[in-house]
Amino acid sequence: MSLIIPEKFQHILRLMSSTVDGKRKVMFALTAIKGVGRRYANIVLKKADIDINKRAGELTEEEVEKVVTIMNNPRQYKIPDWFLNRQKDAKDGKYSQVLAANLEGKMREDLDHLIKITAHRGLRHYWGLRVRAVSLHAPWRKSPVNTPTFSEWQR
Repeated sequence: MSLIIPEKFQHILRLMSSTVDGKRKVMFALTAIKGVGRRYANIVLKKADIDINKRAGELTEEEVEKVVTIMNNPRQYKIPDWFLNRQKDAKDGKYSQVLAANLEGKMREDLDHLIKITAHRGLRHYWGLRVRAVSLHAPWRKSPVNTPTFSEWQR
């Protein structure tokens, strides 16, 4: 199946400081934006009344603006709180969807907060150790030098 390109087709879109491929379907193209997954992109497109089977390059300027406003203000468009990726923020207690550049800043703030209050997770981040429960007693976990090769595994 070949792609029939309409007259006003954009091969590359610039949304929220991210480049979006215009040849992909809208739902999957929006996942190029940090903080947007397939399910969130799906619900945003449903709220914006945009066909999911449409290509991202076929979107008009009004449709793009509508998608961006819904992504920035999800609670105004009745997207449920449990769907958002920033639930009950530690500082202000608000629910929001953190996207693009703001996501990296919020992650850094959270890590700095964990380090400041000397939480176990924060200290492990600070020391550069594994944060979650990973088996450290297996022989291949010690260092990359001791990692067995494939032929050693076959013995």
